Amino acid sequence: MEIRAKATNPNKDSLNIDYVQNESLYPESFPYFVRGRDSVRRYITSLFTSQIAIYDGAMGTMIQNYAKKNKLEEEEYRGERFKDWSCNVKGNNDMLSITQPSVIQDIYRQYLEVGGSNLIGTNTFSSTTIAMADYEMEDYVYELNYEGARLAREVCDEVTAKDPTKPRFVVGAIGPTNRTGSISPSVEDPAARNVTFDELVETYFEQIVGLVDGGADILMVETIFDTLNAKAALYAIGEYLECTGLDIPVFVSGTLVDQSGRTLSGQTGEAFYASIRHAKPMCVGLNCALGASHMKPFVERLSKVVECFMHVYSNAGLPNAMGGYDDTPEDMARENRAFFENGWLNMVGGCCGSTPPHIKAIAEVAKEYAPRKLPDVGRPKMWLSGLEDLVVEDVHNHLGLPFLNVGERCNISGSLKFKKLMMAGDYSSAMDIAKKQVEDGAHVIDINVDDGLLDGMAAMQKFVKIAVTEPEVAKVPFMLDASKFEIVVAGLKWCQGKPIVNSISLKVGEELFKEQATLLKKHGAAVVVMAFDEQGQAATEEEKVRICKRSYDILVNEVKFPPEDIVFDPNVLTIGTGMEEHANYGVDFIRATKTIKEQCPYVKVSGGISNLSFGFRGVTKIRESIHAVFLHHAILESGMDVGIVNAHEMLAIDEVEPALRVASENLVFNKTEDATEKMLELTQREKALIELRKKGGSTEVKEKSWRDLEVVKRLEHALINGISQYVDSDVEEARQKCSAPLEVIEGPLMDGMNTVGDLFGSGKMFLPQVIKSARVMKKAVAYLLPFMEEEKRQKMIDEGKDPDQIDPNDDSNYAGTVLMATVKGDVHDIGKNIVSVVLGCNNYKVYDIGVMVDCETILAKAKEYNVDVIGLSGLITPSLDEMVVVAKEMSKAGFTQPLMIGGATTSKMHTAVKIAPNYFTLEHPVIHVLDASRSVTVVSSLLCANKEEFVQDLMDEYEELREDYYAGLEDRNFLDFEQAKKQKLQIDFDAHPPAPIPNQLGVTVIDQVSLEDVVPYIDWNPFFQTWELRGRYPNRGYPKIFNDEAVGSEAKKLFDDAQLLMKKIISDKSMYLKGVVGLFAANRSDDGEDVEIYQDEEARVAGNPLHTFCMLRQQAEKENDDPYMSQADFIAPKGYKDHLGMFAVSCFGCEDLVTKYEAEHDDYNKIMSQALADRFVEAFAEYIHREIRVNMWGYATGENLNEADLLKIKYDGIRPAPGYPSQPDHTEKITMWEAIKAKELAGIQLSDSLSMMPAASVSALVFAHSKSQYFAVGQVGKDQVKSYATRKNYELEKMERWLSPILNYERD
Repeated sequence: MEIRAKATNPNKDSLNIDYVQNESLYPESFPYFVRGRDSVRRYITSLFTSQIAIYDGAMGTMIQNYAKKNKLEEEEYRGERFKDWSCNVKGNNDMLSITQPSVIQDIYRQYLEVGGSNLIGTNTFSSTTIAMADYEMEDYVYELNYEGARLAREVCDEVTAKDPTKPRFVVGAIGPTNRTGSISPSVEDPAARNVTFDELVETYFEQIVGLVDGGADILMVETIFDTLNAKAALYAIGEYLECTGLDIPVFVSGTLVDQSGRTLSGQTGEAFYASIRHAKPMCVGLNCALGASHMKPFVERLSKVVECFMHVYSNAGLPNAMGGYDDTPEDMARENRAFFENGWLNMVGGCCGSTPPHIKAIAEVAKEYAPRKLPDVGRPKMWLSGLEDLVVEDVHNHLGLPFLNVGERCNISGSLKFKKLMMAGDYSSAMDIAKKQVEDGAHVIDINVDDGLLDGMAAMQKFVKIAVTEPEVAKVPFMLDASKFEIVVAGLKWCQGKPIVNSISLKVGEELFKEQATLLKKHGAAVVVMAFDEQGQAATEEEKVRICKRSYDILVNEVKFPPEDIVFDPNVLTIGTGMEEHANYGVDFIRATKTIKEQCPYVKVSGGISNLSFGFRGVTKIRESIHAVFLHHAILESGMDVGIVNAHEMLAIDEVEPALRVASENLVFNKTEDATEKMLELTQREKALIELRKKGGSTEVKEKSWRDLEVVKRLEHALINGISQYVDSDVEEARQKCSAPLEVIEGPLMDGMNTVGDLFGSGKMFLPQVIKSARVMKKAVAYLLPFMEEEKRQKMIDEGKDPDQIDPNDDSNYAGTVLMATVKGDVHDIGKNIVSVVLGCNNYKVYDIGVMVDCETILAKAKEYNVDVIGLSGLITPSLDEMVVVAKEMSKAGFTQPLMIGGATTSKMHTAVKIAPNYFTLEHPVIHVLDASRSVTVVSSLLCANKEEFVQDLMDEYEELREDYYAGLEDRNFLDFEQAKKQKLQIDFDAHPPAPIPNQLGVTVIDQVSLEDVVPYIDWNPFFQTWELRGRYPNRGYPKIFNDEAVGSEAKKLFDDAQLLMKKIISDKSMYLKGVVGLFAANRSDDGEDVEIYQDEEARVAGNPLHTFCMLRQQAEKENDDPYMSQADFIAPKGYKDHLGMFAVSCFGCEDLVTKYEAEHDDYNKIMSQALADRFVEAFAEYIHREIRVNMWGYATGENLNEADLLKIKYDGIRPAPGYPSQPDHTEKITMWEAIKAKELAGIQLSDSLSMMPAASVSALVFAHSKSQYFAVGQVGKDQVKSYATRKNYELEKMERWLSPILNYERD
């Protein structure tokens, strides 16, 4: 009532929350359904067991599709009601249920009528106070959920009325929120959280009230990337159902984020299910993140363990480069078929990228198959989970015994070392103890922080919050152990898995005992029940059995606690004390265990084993022997299942020395009166031996350890494994070996982080591990900072400056400064935060200016902080467009900082195609950063001395990506040819006149250039590509490829062989060069699309062209205001004295060498000869082009570029070749050959397919204007092809054949 009272609905006093229908509305038998008369649970059971039911598809995709066809901007999102809202709300899809209800209802209707859905999810994925805080709409949560459900309810009833044999149901969608209970938002502080379990429960409860009031039939907790959030939602649902007495089916849907098969918080699918099965969901499955084909192995694994109905609603494949989804309805139907064929599903739908046609196609296939059969009911089992699941009944320990080892060393009572660390607040080292327990064989970690001088509540919460971020610890379940119940509950609220709580007992009285058990049941925890009651601790066999049986009956019969989740601890008490009443404690425990297991079906029995031998503390060998005998009999003869032990010190009974074994048997089973005395004698003897060994200095065999490695490898190991224990000493050792502290960071530490990045990128490390690595890095950098500060002070002193006069804003101690922002309209920041902290850990100063940051603020802050690099982040698809806006504005404002792009929907392809063209230059590149672990490498590369090479490689890569994208895109928008012509490149030839008249007009044969002349112009990079040898950055390209670890030695050998053969060829003149150059008067044609050349000036004046070179123009729609170019644009129109050059050159003689080496069966030198011929002719072309610029044409007489700059095209003019991107029509070679007589004068021929012969040949047109540039024509439309064919006097069919690769349509 309180939630409804504060509702914001305009008509909240008259809201309809009762959707009961007239009992006689439809017939009583299935498949008919009447709300209020029929049970939803019973109906869904009938539906799911008779057919594969159909869920709906993506709401966000449909809203985006609507926005493409209709206006759906900030104004429409706000509507009239929120027109004056205080912040931007575009992207808040849930609020459209209030402001644009017809849009949402239409989407619901399409899924029901077109898709054929039996059930549809409400538009409430983010309708919680937590998620709505980003839009300042927390107060509207009830209304958002109510309206989202009400609209769905109305449409479902409307569609059901048309066909009552197919009732439609409303599924209340409950999303994960944009915060996570299991992952720290601060890499620096693993215990930090931005939301609590109780806050999640509160926000989910309010959402549930709104959904049910609005008419939801079912509640779906979906897209679970952190199971702790889901557990909070399920807890809230349980509380709601208990309050109202309603029976509402609950569905649960997890999200495995990648091919590792784990959630974002690290759980496997099986562990996820084990963590939530206590809530008794009616249906469990997977959705989002992956396409159906990628989900298959995980669905199969889940289907083998899930005890209820199962569903899947996958994405329409994986996101493409543009953040969209490519799977067609047919694709999705085909990929989902595997689920149906294997009988894994009862319900199927679609997630991101799916639409009603997708759902319809899936439904058509699904109807051919029977649904999944519910598995047979099996024996109850205790099923625990951490990041991985654990079935206790299936466990055998490292000794082969059917026994669950609970590690005791994270217990203040069980480990003095652990106690000291906890009292000192050294949680990092405490984690190392926990990790060691798992390594030594602990299946579960016991956590106990009880101490009078310690704040148990705070310590338990902090330890658990840190532990769940440590993958090597969190992979096992926890046992939360405390003497105060409120402490274990506090720890329980930070566990995403299913833990054991230790303990409760009847000593608090029956009522409180039941209250505590009920609360633990709601949380899904297993429980240790001590053999205590109101009279005290059970010591004898009879008391142990009596109290445990009484506790069992209350728990199972009254609380309805699952018996398989009960662990009785009948009290392992100390023997060997010398007191007669203690002598039988071991026997009593073993006998009681057997009786308890017989009288209390399915329970487990546990005990704290160290208590047994407490009297012999300090003599490990004695204690281990007693424990080995005790456990052997308790486990194998009486059925003891669980024990709190130090697994590393456990012995098999066969490992106990014979004399000790006899003494231990006598002591444990109280066989002889002198058993204690005999054991004490053995203990004294063992103590004496210990002292003797100490005095004798006996040599211990040292196990091989990573600590024995040299310091660089130790640092790498520490970074990869997140071990911070030895960082200071190792960094100091490394510092002593380096000339400056910065060398440690840039050397071994960065090497380690690069390895982390590689492992993370290949799926061999998970996000929590990367965060641990970042913490180690930060600690290492923190250690080095004082040395760097001192180095800086000393430098100031040496320079005669006052070292105490330091500017507080001085950033010189940082490796660089970075601005980070989540762009306007996007509220997601987890990834950005991780990147920010990882950069911070690596000595970069990061200005994180938050989420939903508009372009103006980003630019203003970048100027204010004068940063070195700007980083943009975004998760939702509209963020991609906003990033383009920011890039454009940065370009307009003259920014020079590199721009980094990151986030889930971003991609390298999208960055290259959409963002980079608006800003990318050698000075300020745009670079996509794949993940947080890569950010350090990227930023350091952008700020280092080798930046130019790094950026050039990046520029080349992005250009290739763009070419691939535009070449393969079939559904691209294209301008009409007439529109493209209107938007051509406009050169002002008055302001930028044509190049001067050439010195050497006409045709010139070039036959006096030697091979030696062109060797300096050789570009060796393509040579190595020919041989498929590619170095990795920073060793890409010649000559750095020789330094590459993988291919360097082979590349050097190859190069040396090439030099030897090249010298031989030059010496014996087995190859030679020849070519022909033409320089002609030229003008653009009257229509501006072609270039006419003239024999001389008289012919130009007479309007008598010698030949016409026909050009092609870009038509593919551009993302910016760039012109639609043609090579004709670079030539001045009539009235100006412009010119066009051309050449064809070849390397002759290669064919003869090839024949020679073939005859000698020398394939190596055959290929080498061809590769060298290609290098010679390309170098010849570069040589000729320079001769044209400097001498023959003479428009660049002052050019003085070295060979390296020539290869980087740092000169005016271009030399594009027919058949290549700027003029992708090979038939233009015919015109060129006729103009310069290439065959007659140089012997260079054209084949029928217009390939040049010999193969080592190059031809090109030469444009001299300073505004000329290389570009790609891309695909062209039929209107241009028709015009082009007419201008060339070709039949359309023939022209289409030659242009086939670039047509944007199918030829007839």
